[in-house]
Amino acid sequence: MNGPHDLGGQMGFGLVAPEKDEPYFHAEWEKRALGVTLTAGAMGHWTIDESRHARENLHPADYYSSSYYEIWIKALETLLKRHGFVTAEELAAGTALDAGATPKRVLKAENVAAVLAKGGPCDRPVDSPARFAPGDRVRTKNFHPSGHTRLPRYARGKNGVVEAVRDGFVFPDTNAHGGGESPQRVYTVAFSAAELWGEGADPTLTVSIDAWESYLEPA
Repeated sequence: MNGPHDLGGQMGFGLVAPEKDEPYFHAEWEKRALGVTLTAGAMGHWTIDESRHARENLHPADYYSSSYYEIWIKALETLLKRHGFVTAEELAAGTALDAGATPKRVLKAENVAAVLAKGGPCDRPVDSPARFAPGDRVRTKNFHPSGHTRLPRYARGKNGVVEAVRDGFVFPDTNAHGGGESPQRVYTVAFSAAELWGEGADPTLTVSIDAWESYLEPA
């Protein structure tokens, strides 16, 4: 979706200014925010793509005025309400008022290290042959979905060249909305700066993205 998160190429936000030697967390509560979010996700009621979409759905004024982990917690509140674990009244009161939904799974302290080490692999087998090959010129589709997508807005409707053919991966556009994993092959596609940013772009710059097969068509 064209949400507040999709900032690539947007003007008016100033320079990207990485923090030198940035710590993993800037405050103790951020550690808890990460832990609570991962533990809630481990219950098995939503996918990583649905959780990303919940963050994208924040109002732009709310999104831009929130820190990284504030965005995570606000999205988690949305997910917990959506799946019946809490109500708006309980969040306002800061305490449980009803039993709520029953988790499919509960992540226990003694299992955290093993679960984090295992991760959440999203590679999947794809039987169909690759539609494109390295060196092929392709064009990304120009669409503006109301749901989740991993094709950046700045790279839609642009001509590029396939750099590499990857394996199959879960298709986030369907997986975020309960439509199944629908795995597709992924391609690394390179674009010139001029194609993406137009006149005045650095002629030595290229940008590569990983794009699912249905995002692409022959140029």
